[in-house]
Amino acid sequence: MVSSAAQNPEAYLGELPAENRQEIAAVRDLILAHLPAGYEESMRWGMLSYEIPLSLYPHTYNGQPLNYIGLAAQKQKNSLYLMRVYADSAAQQDLLDAYARSGLKADMGKSCLRFRTARDLPLEKIGELIGSVPPEKFIAMYEKSRQTLPKGG
Repeated sequence: MVSSAAQNPEAYLGELPAENRQEIAAVRDLILAHLPAGYEESMRWGMLSYEIPLSLYPHTYNGQPLNYIGLAAQKQKNSLYLMRVYADSAAQQDLLDAYARSGLKADMGKSCLRFRTARDLPLEKIGELIGSVPPEKFIAMYEKSRQTLPKGG
């Protein structure tokens, strides 16, 4: 994964090659248009991060803000990390169904959607999924997932 040392989203976008910048900016606009109140945009782990700040929820396992979405330019493709999809198999199936209905091919890992252009993504469904989980609901999903981990996890 390509990592950035940029200190803010504008600096991150500014350092990207023009083609990547255009595609990342388009997906960023989609995220910001659908992101429920309470999440914050920042730079974390070398990418754009949309997260629940520690001031709202400080009880994470690693002391870092609770990450909801990540967005990064990679060498060959771009990546959109949707923790909402990773945490919910029904949401994942909903997303896969949207790919099938749109005729797009899903290039997907557990929480990662890989894409070259924003047109490679079912944007309407992604926007819907992003907007469907306010921070309180995502915190509840996170806490439930932590309860199912074995001791020491």
